[in-house]
Amino acid sequence: MRLTDILSPDLVVPELRGNSKDEVLRELAEKIAAVHPQISVESLVAVLWEREHGGTTAIGDGIAIPHGRLPGVQQIIAAFGRHREGVDFQSIDGKPTHLIFLLVLPEESVGLHLKALARVSRLLKDPNVRQRLLSAGSALELYEIIRQQDEQL
Repeated sequence: MRLTDILSPDLVVPELRGNSKDEVLRELAEKIAAVHPQISVESLVAVLWEREHGGTTAIGDGIAIPHGRLPGVQQIIAAFGRHREGVDFQSIDGKPTHLIFLLVLPEESVGLHLKALARVSRLLKDPNVRQRLLSAGSALELYEIIRQQDEQL
């Protein structure tokens, strides 16, 4: 699985505007629903919050990988957002979160779910990649960085 199989340029948000975890999750959910109209924003937000209540998806180093299983979804869908100032995502290292890779998963996708999480983690564990993503300009530039790095994984 490649990240470019589940992420498209129109699901990259270079300037997240929300000032809280809730606002950022809603902003990304709205972006996904705009591209995939069969997905309800409210249902997606509810699933994401259910997962967050089980423990934060902010893994440190300014990264969060919120994810949840949504009925009716047939394939994994990803959205990526950058928050320049950072938002409190209750990260395990206590630092603000800047890079958010959201995954919407089919209900029955156990193996694919783990592969997608592992792939995102490998991509973002490199401090040089994180810095390039923080410094990039447009959504297309962010997507191209992800695409190029994904090919090297």
